[in-house]
Amino acid sequence: MIGKIRIFLALGLVVVGSLVLVPLQVLSMKTGLWRETFILKIWHRMIMRALGLRIHVKGALSGQRPLLIAANHISWTDIMVLGSMVDVTFIARADMAGWPLIGMLSKLQRTVFIERERKRSSGDQASEIARRMAKGDAMVLFAEGSTGDGNMILPFKSTLFGAATMAIAEGAAEQVFIQPVAIVYTRLHGVPLGRRHRPVAAWIGDEELMPHLKVLMAEGALDVEVHFGEAIAFSKGSSRKETAKQMERQVREMVQAALAEPRPSR
Repeated sequence: MIGKIRIFLALGLVVVGSLVLVPLQVLSMKTGLWRETFILKIWHRMIMRALGLRIHVKGALSGQRPLLIAANHISWTDIMVLGSMVDVTFIARADMAGWPLIGMLSKLQRTVFIERERKRSSGDQASEIARRMAKGDAMVLFAEGSTGDGNMILPFKSTLFGAATMAIAEGAAEQVFIQPVAIVYTRLHGVPLGRRHRPVAAWIGDEELMPHLKVLMAEGALDVEVHFGEAIAFSKGSSRKETAKQMERQVREMVQAALAEPRPSR
């Protein structure tokens, strides 16, 4: 019964809030009256409140530009977690564009949708990401290329760092800064998430969105930690494979540290 009440209240908050914020975001994009990320940040925070997610931060987003953020990926909520805190733009898989509400808000956030299976379009997509970074957008890359269960980090795909190489090759920048970021869901109702219960937060592979959303809304009180590592400079002579391995190693270390000693829920 309590779970159903939580779902009802959460859906009500999301619907009412979106009816107000979506038109304001459209107005912002057409008129430039305020920064586009201002409304989006409010929307993401509203989603966090509706789901009962509490965020704990260690470190900070780098102020260096152009900036590519290399993060691990556990759930669709990762976007809301980062978007509620910092001014960033996301690189997402193409099918997200058709998701109810989330797809629409992603488009309003100027998300770059990539089709990893279509190699012919990868060059154009990398070029678009490179142009956006050159303009000062901090681009978030979920470098595993898929979601994991939160227990381990999947290998970072070096091909996804092609935008950094293209930005330099096209003369948009002499170097690109790449910052590792770890997202870790650590507690449920204040109790550390064990290996068995961590999938409550994880949205894996082809899992249906709505059942996972209902579980999160019914549970509430989920703690998530975001750890920002040190940004490194990626230049003309840098290796994508070595950079991917370095980012993967640093993110894995931050994830393991957060899981070993999760921060208090308050």
